[in-house]
Amino acid sequence: MKLIVTMLAAAAMAWSQQGQDLFARRCSGCHALDIHKEGPRLRNVYGRKSASAPGFDYSDALKKLNVIWDETTLNLWLTNPDAMAPNTDMAFRLIDEQERKAIIDYLKTLQTNVIGIPSHKPFVR
Repeated sequence: MKLIVTMLAAAAMAWSQQGQDLFARRCSGCHALDIHKEGPRLRNVYGRKSASAPGFDYSDALKKLNVIWDETTLNLWLTNPDAMAPNTDMAFRLIDEQERKAIIDYLKTLQTNVIGIPSHKPFVR
């Protein structure tokens, strides 16, 4: 049993590392974790309402979107942002389903609670 748990933990860590590497290659040109760039900061994006990161000037299309970023909405967004929010400023599309899943799983690991402790639960304000 211990061996199975260890193997599952190792697989999860490898998957998270893959997501982190993909985030660096695919997302970091426009996004950072803790500061706004061309796109908003993405730490705590999982579980957050769309267009709600303080201090970022969102497009009108994204302001109208009104979704909570979860696996489904992030997957749709990364697949085709214009399908969710026509005329959004984000032109990037991530076609590969496994890459989308790895990045979304990585974003989940970046959740922190109100006192800054990492959590795998959605951030609640």
